[in-house]
Amino acid sequence: MTTTPGVLGKLRAAFRHRAVAWLVRTLAIASMSVAAAFGFSAAMRSGGARYDPLTLTVGASALFGVTCGAIGLLVARVNMLRAEVAAMRGRVEELADRNWELKEAEERTRSLIDAQGDVIVRHAAHDGGMDGERRITYANDAFCALASRDRGELVGGTFTLPVLEQGERACEADGTRIHDQRIATASGARWIAWREVVVRNGERTEVQSVGRDVTDRVEAERALAVARNQAEAANRAKSRFLATISHEIRTPLNGILGMADLLLDTALTPEQVTYAKAVKSSGDTLLSLIEEVLDFSKIEAGRLDLEPRVFDLPALIEETTELMAPRAQAKNLEIASYVEGGVPRLVIGDAARLRQVLLNLAGNALKFTERGGVAVIVEPGDAPDKIRLRVRDTGIGIAAAEQERIFDEFEQGDSGAGRKFGGTGLGLAISKRIVERMDGTIAVESAPDAGATFTVTVVLPHASATEATTAPDLTGHEVLIVAGGTTQAALVARRLTCWGAHACLVTDVDAAMARLPERPWTAMLVDHALGADACATLAQTGHIVRRIVLIAPAERHALATLQQAGFTGYLVKPVRAASLAARLRAAPEPFEHSGEGATSSEGAAERTPHGLDILLAEDNEINALLAKSLLKRLGHRVTLATTGGETAAAWLDAQAAGTPFNLVLMDVHMPGSDGLVTTRHIRAVEAKRALARTPIIALTANVFEEDREACRAAGMDGFLTKPLDRERLIAALAAVATKPIAA
Repeated sequence: MTTTPGVLGKLRAAFRHRAVAWLVRTLAIASMSVAAAFGFSAAMRSGGARYDPLTLTVGASALFGVTCGAIGLLVARVNMLRAEVAAMRGRVEELADRNWELKEAEERTRSLIDAQGDVIVRHAAHDGGMDGERRITYANDAFCALASRDRGELVGGTFTLPVLEQGERACEADGTRIHDQRIATASGARWIAWREVVVRNGERTEVQSVGRDVTDRVEAERALAVARNQAEAANRAKSRFLATISHEIRTPLNGILGMADLLLDTALTPEQVTYAKAVKSSGDTLLSLIEEVLDFSKIEAGRLDLEPRVFDLPALIEETTELMAPRAQAKNLEIASYVEGGVPRLVIGDAARLRQVLLNLAGNALKFTERGGVAVIVEPGDAPDKIRLRVRDTGIGIAAAEQERIFDEFEQGDSGAGRKFGGTGLGLAISKRIVERMDGTIAVESAPDAGATFTVTVVLPHASATEATTAPDLTGHEVLIVAGGTTQAALVARRLTCWGAHACLVTDVDAAMARLPERPWTAMLVDHALGADACATLAQTGHIVRRIVLIAPAERHALATLQQAGFTGYLVKPVRAASLAARLRAAPEPFEHSGEGATSSEGAAERTPHGLDILLAEDNEINALLAKSLLKRLGHRVTLATTGGETAAAWLDAQAAGTPFNLVLMDVHMPGSDGLVTTRHIRAVEAKRALARTPIIALTANVFEEDREACRAAGMDGFLTKPLDRERLIAALAAVATKPIAA
């Protein structure tokens, strides 16, 4: 083991001090002994002394004993000192070893600090704080390299790195201060992330700054920010592009579909009717494709927002089924819905998105079904607030290998160059995204040529403690159902059974005639699809009080004949639960008042109390012609304006003349001031002059939610998309007609 010169010097000095002390004590004792002996000898030789040999012997013995004792004490002390010296030597060697280890650790630590990439520098703290001019007490190699200076130049000085850009400072709970700096260096600007903390170094307080070069991270973050901004700009550009394309496509498409409707309302030959229907069907297909692409673009942009509201679930299911009924009946298919009694009536959710999912599933089911029908069934889920919706068809089915793929974008079960069915393959992908956004699941069970059942499970919390409308008590009712198809009739029978009735389903007239004598039937439901002769035969069964025929909306022209044949009432397919309950629970009513179903647009127009004065703002000539024709057919008076300025002037003239318009149909995109600017101008004039509010409904081909919000913010009361739908237009006009317009 090696010892340091300083420690050995101290040890030698201690040994010398103790040796000198021992020598002095020895000399003192010897001197005292000699002095005592000399004094005794002198006393003996003195003439006046009385010499006593005995006393002399005793004194000499005592003196010798004292001297021996003193010498013994000195020897013991010397031995003790030697032991202490030996212990001190061991302690010195131990301290020397510790000192060597500390030096080795210090060297290793210094080499590690110097070798690592982090920049480390210590400053003498100014009044114990981190700020103010500070003197460098230590700098590692990384700091020296960053500063391009030697350690000797830095330590003891007040050198500071040149800062090009200072980031925000933050302080953590333990007092550590963190911040970023952009530093100018010989190799270019570098970003350093600093962590500064106050440390104790003996009696001295220092500030230790540890910096890490984060230039790559900062540049990557900035590159990501630039890329994100570019992506957001691209998304905005895509949205604007889609909105523009949607508007530009929907505008002529509005004219095509609208004119086809008007053409079908005129006297045409059968061949012309076929051609006009083909035009309308092609336009409807194109419209559905456009809507799917727009929906998918919104989902891809992360703009699929839900708007939970309270809605009537059974009513939504029945309305959705009725919307699909014309397509089903055009293919001679059945479509029906059934809602189990345990399903709550009022729930909280996004009704529009749920309807979109059902329309997609039901539309697919009808597209891939050639015979039979489609059933929409709603049941309680396996957990509270869960609802299970099943869409079951009797179509071509889906192979097991295709069942996962069909939920991907642009995928179809019917794929390949020779596929029979068209479409974008986006419907199911959009439905899956919507269902997952609603915290639900979607799955399919199917086999080739065995139909398919799509099951959607979503969370729809109850809006209140009340359940669905109380089901009617039909206990004791015997109902005979005669229908060739099983989809609608089976669900009607299931509903009647749930209400307590006994339902018997037969598929032809012969089976029905055989069953008639079996029991006293309370009611008989006959599907008009069996044919006129079969219906007439069954209607003659006079001993059944309620003889009800089931008809499609397009078969209303046959009602007079059916009444004459002997039927006491009718129901429109698909049959609503409330309508069925009303027909079976109440007393038979006059034939023309029985049944509830869709009415024609002419009928809706006839129910309008009086014609409305409508200001139509539309710059497109074809769209203007279409809207004017529709409105005039519905019995309303129309004034046309083609620019925002003309619209505002016509509205002001009508106000000044004391004949204000009952409604303004405002095209959003017009030359000059657009519909939004014009609406804001009208609302400002109304507020300034304290005029009654004129209902303003937007007409636009843009279908994005931000477009709707812009219309609402401008002061519009409604929103109609192009192509203009006759039924929605009638509903909007009917809502305006029921509200009195103050002068």
